[in-house]
Amino acid sequence: MGESLKRFLMFNSVLLVSMGLAACSDSEEAGADGEDTSSMADYSVGDQFKAEEPVEFSMLFSDHPNYPFKEDWLLMEEIEKRTNVSLDMTIVPMSDYAEKRSLLISSGDAPYIIPKTYPGEESAFVSSGAILPISDYVDMMPHFQAAVEEYDIGPYLEGLRQEDGKYYVMPGMHENVWPDYTLAMRYDILEELNLEVPETWEELEVVLEEMKKAYPESTPFSDRFMFDSTLNIAATTFGTRAGWGLGNGLKYDGDADNFYFAPASDEHKELVTYFNGLVEKGLLDKESFTQEDEQAQQKLINGDSFVINTNSQTVVDYRTDMNETLGEENFEIKKIPLPGGPVGHVMGGSKLENGVMISSKAKEDPNFKAMIQFLDWLFYSPEAKEFTKWGVEDVTFTKDESGKRTLAEDVNYVGLNPDGSKALNTDFGFSGGNFSYGGSTELLHSMMNEEEIEFQNIMHETKETIMPDPPIKYNAMELEQSTLMSTPLIDHVKQNTLQFILGSRDLSEWDDYVAELESKGLQKFVDQANEVYANQN
Repeated sequence: MGESLKRFLMFNSVLLVSMGLAACSDSEEAGADGEDTSSMADYSVGDQFKAEEPVEFSMLFSDHPNYPFKEDWLLMEEIEKRTNVSLDMTIVPMSDYAEKRSLLISSGDAPYIIPKTYPGEESAFVSSGAILPISDYVDMMPHFQAAVEEYDIGPYLEGLRQEDGKYYVMPGMHENVWPDYTLAMRYDILEELNLEVPETWEELEVVLEEMKKAYPESTPFSDRFMFDSTLNIAATTFGTRAGWGLGNGLKYDGDADNFYFAPASDEHKELVTYFNGLVEKGLLDKESFTQEDEQAQQKLINGDSFVINTNSQTVVDYRTDMNETLGEENFEIKKIPLPGGPVGHVMGGSKLENGVMISSKAKEDPNFKAMIQFLDWLFYSPEAKEFTKWGVEDVTFTKDESGKRTLAEDVNYVGLNPDGSKALNTDFGFSGGNFSYGGSTELLHSMMNEEEIEFQNIMHETKETIMPDPPIKYNAMELEQSTLMSTPLIDHVKQNTLQFILGSRDLSEWDDYVAELESKGLQKFVDQANEVYANQN
């Protein structure tokens, strides 16, 4: 596809989003069974939402074991105080959340507000009519619309649209793509061996070889997350899909304007060949694909390995544990910028995060409009973003004249104030996953240490962000057919990706592997995807 055509399509994509945001909704029909006396007659950007009369809405809550829900959280008290809204919570353990959410929606017993829904998870509930198309009601959501425009979210919203052209999840929005997962490395070992931080996967292999020479009893790279995180971040730089990002295996070819099955591509072969080479040289621990996270972490702590996958939180955990075993001055471990690969210095990611679905039952509530306004303020206004993340000014944090926020003396969160005896999330309810996500980069950085901010800046300055693929808008029957076809293909891909990397299947059998995928209906699966995609454009 030529650049002019790409620009034309992107322009039309954004135009369609703008039209969708401006379009009149059928929201005036909401609450037809009663009179809405709680919504605000005049509500716009910058306004603090407060219901005209006290009102209660039901909400599902994903309960984290490390900071379980408490009815007397300051968060809940302040939400009611500020908005005149009380929330009737249905508490579900985080480990059972996806399954319980599905059962509640399918049975018609779901609460009105259904948070912790990642884009794509809503698709299963669209055809039944159990959830509302959020896009029909954005005319009542001024803060949502402002965030879409300010953060340039239009192209990302296009990826949420279903076959009917509507989207059914109210996503969390980031101002910028937020890269988090990468590799953590012992910088003190690099310095000891006079090595530079590797900038490419090839350079990483050289670093691992030097570490192995200096410490022959070690396996320099022993990973966690069943290696799925490393495969995911590496796959983007190799031009394929793997690990957490495997999905259904389809990848968009912008030049051809169609989709192909990435795990059958030469790029995927190059990916597995690279990691197989690390295994063969004893640089990558074979147990990375099967061990529990705690086992991988223990090897790092014991000095049996020097490299492991991480995010901004787990690298702090590594450091805390190593302080106890090695002593704070005897090691240095940090995140490295994501290595570049055959397709260059690129990173994947989206500006969207988990968001909210709304049960169709909510539309019949006489206070439906007030609920939409409440959700708009709570999840998209800058004021509420700060509130749900940092808490109450002069209680859980202070702010100086420059706008810099500091936790109160007795409050801690992610090591920002280690002397604090109370936890911002556990004891007060703030910075939890049900309410606090997305927002401005400034707000995101406000709870990062200088090291993490430096990492974020380097990633954005040195990496090109790969835009998400355009959506394939299957209808319910097509989606079911696609899922049935993709399941045996993805199972085969996962099994053989592992075998090729570990060497239990020789890479000389790559063509046989591709032929096996073809015998499992690969072409029919890809043809259906491209037919649906072509018909929607």
